[in-house]
Amino acid sequence: MIPALTPTYNRADLAFERGDGAWLYTTDGRRFLDFAAGIATCSVGHGHPHLVETVQQQAAKVMHVSNLFRIPQAEKLAQRLVDNSFADTAFFCNSGAEANEGMVKFARRAQALSGHPERTEIICMNGAFHGRTLAMLSATGNPKYLEGFGEPVPGFLHVPFNDIDAVKAAISPRTAAVMLEPIQGESGIKVASVEYLRALRALCDETGVLLAMDEVQCGVGRTGKLFAHEWAGITPDVLSTAKGLGGGFPIGAILATEAVAKGMTAGTHGTTFGGNPLACAAANAVLDVLLAPGFLDQVQARAKLLDTQLDKLVHEAPGVFSERRGLGLLIGLRCVEPVGDVQAAAQKAGLLCVTAGDNVLRLVPPLTITEEDCMEAVSRLRQAIFSNSHNDKTVLEPTP
Repeated sequence: MIPALTPTYNRADLAFERGDGAWLYTTDGRRFLDFAAGIATCSVGHGHPHLVETVQQQAAKVMHVSNLFRIPQAEKLAQRLVDNSFADTAFFCNSGAEANEGMVKFARRAQALSGHPERTEIICMNGAFHGRTLAMLSATGNPKYLEGFGEPVPGFLHVPFNDIDAVKAAISPRTAAVMLEPIQGESGIKVASVEYLRALRALCDETGVLLAMDEVQCGVGRTGKLFAHEWAGITPDVLSTAKGLGGGFPIGAILATEAVAKGMTAGTHGTTFGGNPLACAAANAVLDVLLAPGFLDQVQARAKLLDTQLDKLVHEAPGVFSERRGLGLLIGLRCVEPVGDVQAAAQKAGLLCVTAGDNVLRLVPPLTITEEDCMEAVSRLRQAIFSNSHNDKTVLEPTP
């Protein structure tokens, strides 16, 4: 018989009752160092006093009123994101997939209102992951995820990642936008080169195509800057983000320039729960932490420490790891052995990680980790790979 909770996940047999910083505690008293962070979502760790207090206080006042009324918490959050990004405006929703759906709508409507209603196609990248809705499955393009759900939604085509000539060849009079993740997370922590991103920006400017960035996973401080595209010194026209924005509370956002968003007038888009007082209070608390002077510099310092230590580990264990990938605290270790086995060994050593495509072990800790947390994580990973105990496969997050 099917269980009451639909079995769409291959869940590890762990249940957590509380967390403290980068640590999680199970119902049976075990302690784990959390370098999964809810799949790059618990940006300020577990039980962060400021986030907890803010959510508790807001919940005691009002959690939801709908977007039929003004929401001061959303207005504050939007202004802060605008003040600290390329954007002129922000729309709030509930998830990364919903933000990506909205981003496509923003792009298509902007093209239509600028006199190009024929521009509806979105150029996406091989290896992308944009979410699980029907349209975003088509934007992702992975046959495994599309199987059994009917014909793909039209209007999405795919080209190789990091290949500017492929994008040039794909652009046509019907192209509305180029949509990509600056760092592909689910397919194996693949980083777009600075040269590629700059060339994309120039190509979009030349052709009138919009540049749409999916920073659902790599945004909100994950790389040591508020958004990953900042490392290339460029700006997109529209951007989606979610995951770390609420520190574990569900919220997504679409950030856009005025030129792109001015057509999104009353009635063109909507959401019941998106941008409610509780979600926006949580996100404002997260930004209080992330935008504090020196915090993102600290993220970069922790990332540099981990890079150094993990490079040593890769060198020590060439039979287990072939390379380190990533940027900031979005880190991938490409495995020689099956990644599920390595991940299971890490779990036995008390370290939680996430698998990714291309046989990659993904390390995405809270942005608030300490130097001690970093060294402990590497120590536990070293213990895991040299213990010869990684035989029982456990995959926390199924990936292609």
